[in-house]
Amino acid sequence: MKTTLFVASAVAALMMVTTSAASAKGCIKGAIVGGVAGHYAGHHGMLGAAAGCLYGRHHAKEQTRQQEQQQNQGNAQGRI
Repeated sequence: MKTTLFVASAVAALMMVTTSAASAKGCIKGAIVGGVAGHYAGHHGMLGAAAGCLYGRHHAKEQTRQQEQQQNQGNAQGRI
């Protein structure tokens, strides 16, 4: 149990250092949802929060990438 808590804490600390303001929003939302789900699924709130943060950041990056592609397609169509 101590090892799991240590790993989860280390992952959370690493994410805090590497997150920027743009990706922090996805991390915070994911950590909240993952922490609650982890708590109710066997008292693994920290592990759930770390996993939720990773998923939230991934999801936010994907949304940003899709928005940029749509803007680029709109700009390309306007030039023709």
